[in-house]
Amino acid sequence: MPTITGTGKQHNIKMKHYKLYFLTVITLLLFSCGKKTETTDEVVETPKTLVKVARVMQGSINDELTLFGTTAYLKRNLVTASIPAFITQVHVKLGDQVKKGDLLYVLESKESRALGNNVSKIDDSLNGFGIIKIKASASGIITTLDKQQAGDYVLEGALLCTIAESNDLIFQVNVPFEYTAYTQTGKTCTIILPNNLKYTAIFTKALMAMNVNAQTQTILAKCNKTLFLPENMIVKVSLNKGGQSGQQLLPKSCVSSDEMMKEFWIMIIKNDSIAVKQLVTIGNKNKEWIEILSPKLNPEDRIISEGNYELPDNSLVKIATTKEK
Repeated sequence: MPTITGTGKQHNIKMKHYKLYFLTVITLLLFSCGKKTETTDEVVETPKTLVKVARVMQGSINDELTLFGTTAYLKRNLVTASIPAFITQVHVKLGDQVKKGDLLYVLESKESRALGNNVSKIDDSLNGFGIIKIKASASGIITTLDKQQAGDYVLEGALLCTIAESNDLIFQVNVPFEYTAYTQTGKTCTIILPNNLKYTAIFTKALMAMNVNAQTQTILAKCNKTLFLPENMIVKVSLNKGGQSGQQLLPKSCVSSDEMMKEFWIMIIKNDSIAVKQLVTIGNKNKEWIEILSPKLNPEDRIISEGNYELPDNSLVKIATTKEK
């Protein structure tokens, strides 16, 4: 009997130890679960993209068309020898600019050379006998120089040089046929030389032939200012295609597009923090501005101008303040 009683006491003590152990484990588990729940319930702030915004404006953009042309001279003066003679002096070189009346050549006839200086001793009135001075009949550029060596003998009518008249300098503009409406006679254009000098010119006439390979029509343009330019020099020709007033304008940085330039969109900020993608149809544009033909935008809309590159639709954004800029 005492043995049994002792065993029962030990059993009771073990049971108490087990209960205490289980209570401890359960308490730890509950504490752990409560701690995880607290961690899970913590609010993590989503990062926002810093952006700058612009608003739509009203105005118009002149759509500029850039073409190419070459210089040419319509009229050339052929300078020839008036008598059979020797060339004694040459006062020009190829490419020189000359003015009307400038001395080009001095010729000496065979008779004058045969008599030499003795002819003036015989008769003072014969001083300068057989000496012919060839002068420029018009202002222009020496484009060919057939005789440039003093001492050469030339026949009557022999070509000495050619003067391309600067008054007849024209620009041959290559115009695709769909743009010929902008190059009609009397319309103006801007000639831009390779050194970026600009001159105003007027279209004068269209040549009735198309370039087979490029499918362009040659339109002649003439500058009111006298220019001395090399022939066959390539120039830029800028045309103003015009534009309608009262269009919606945005900075070009506001408009994004796909790789094929077929789809265009802007990002409008909603609720002060959400960037919403809006497809748009664009019109004319220049270096700074672009026309938005549709849809109709609200003047109060804030449109992202910086920070919109590859920004997904419905992104969280933050408008940059003056300090953050």
